[in-house]
Amino acid sequence: MYRKPTKTQFILRRIGIILLMSLMITAIVTFTVLFIQGYRLDGLNGKLEQGALVQFETRPTGAYIVIDDKLIGARTNAKRTVLAGEHTFKLTRAGYRDWQRTMTLEAGTLTWLDYVRFVPKELDKQTMRTYDAVVDVTAAPDRQTIVVQSALDRPSFEVVDIRDREIQARTVDLPASLITDLDEPNVDHKYDLMDWDDDGRYLIVKHSYAESVDWLVWDTENVESSTNVSKLLSISLSDLQFASTNGNVLYGLSDGAIRKLDIPSATISRVLVSSVESFDMYETSILSYVGKSSDGSERVAGVYRDGDDAPSVVYRSDVDANLRIDTVRFHSDDYVAVAEDDELIVLSGRYPSPGRADQESLVEVRRQAVGDSVDQLSFSPEGDFLIARAGLGILSYELQHDRVEQATVETSEASRRDASWLDEGHLAFDYDGHLSMRDFNGINVNVIMPIEIGFEATLSQNGRYIYGVNKTDDVYRLERVHMLVD
Repeated sequence: MYRKPTKTQFILRRIGIILLMSLMITAIVTFTVLFIQGYRLDGLNGKLEQGALVQFETRPTGAYIVIDDKLIGARTNAKRTVLAGEHTFKLTRAGYRDWQRTMTLEAGTLTWLDYVRFVPKELDKQTMRTYDAVVDVTAAPDRQTIVVQSALDRPSFEVVDIRDREIQARTVDLPASLITDLDEPNVDHKYDLMDWDDDGRYLIVKHSYAESVDWLVWDTENVESSTNVSKLLSISLSDLQFASTNGNVLYGLSDGAIRKLDIPSATISRVLVSSVESFDMYETSILSYVGKSSDGSERVAGVYRDGDDAPSVVYRSDVDANLRIDTVRFHSDDYVAVAEDDELIVLSGRYPSPGRADQESLVEVRRQAVGDSVDQLSFSPEGDFLIARAGLGILSYELQHDRVEQATVETSEASRRDASWLDEGHLAFDYDGHLSMRDFNGINVNVIMPIEIGFEATLSQNGRYIYGVNKTDDVYRLERVHMLVD
């Protein structure tokens, strides 16, 4: 016979249900938090261990993910948590060459394998333009335009628009009004393509003639708006770089002094940095430089920011040291890389303010032997990676994980040539008559196409093609390789 529970029994039951529900909610929340933080149960030892999260992104997407020889269910783009330790990741997609990397991951970390660009197993090559001669090729930073120079002694260039499947080409002659002594007899002229602005519209051309040099700013969209900076400002320059995206403001190096040049107002600033040997721009407001101290007893590397009263020295070395510097901003921190002979030093934090102690705002986060004197020091376009090239050796540094790797270019040549960035995560080398593409750390090497040594290769903005210049049968060809399988 059913008996109605007493008031006490009813209260106890309710308390029990509440306690049970509370325990279940606590367990669910705890499990969820642990899962989000990467904790997993290790089936081998039965222990709960914090793992590492890996985010996979590929171009094109839809690749199979294999971790330690085990195929997982997800395809790229996807993420996966693995136990801390060494793992081998393999990505495969039909029609493309496999990609693979072995790396050691720490518990509680997030690793982005988001730079993977597949290379087709069969590379389809097309000839797009032919030339009797080519002396230089340069691509705009936005990877929409290629400029081809056929003769050093003529101010005439071909501008190739590579934005669409069907390319467009036009010949541009610099206005005669820009060219000093153009009609003078017995005067030799030489034109060198130097540097683009960040937006890829303006290109600096160095014009050498007789015993003089003029620096020209060529507006590739409206050639009549181009400027002879040397003539306009009556200044002798050994280097010129853009400090704006409109082509109007530049930094110039004159007799070891850096000055700011304003084209519309035709003005030259005071000396911003003195005793400079070389400098390079980061974006449009920060320049890094190598030079000497005021008394000439040291070689120094420093940074100058637009608007500062004075530059900031971030590194000092012996006057005879081989010194290089590059800088970038990554995840709200400033990074400065310095190579002193065969050693790499990476500093992070905030650029020091003028007048403060050297490196007061920057902290050394990595000091690494490279193995040989560094020939090239370069951050990737987005600042995720840094390479220090010494001869045929490549030392790579990942800023996010403080990870260093080393690789060697396999070639029959002994030449030391700079690598170029094809995109954020890939380098291009031109050895043995071929263009090779490899990951920033030197692995996953793929030979792409024959190429004329010394000419720049370009990945189109949409990633569909790689362009390069090749020479066969005394004919120069602008060729492209399809990077996407149709």
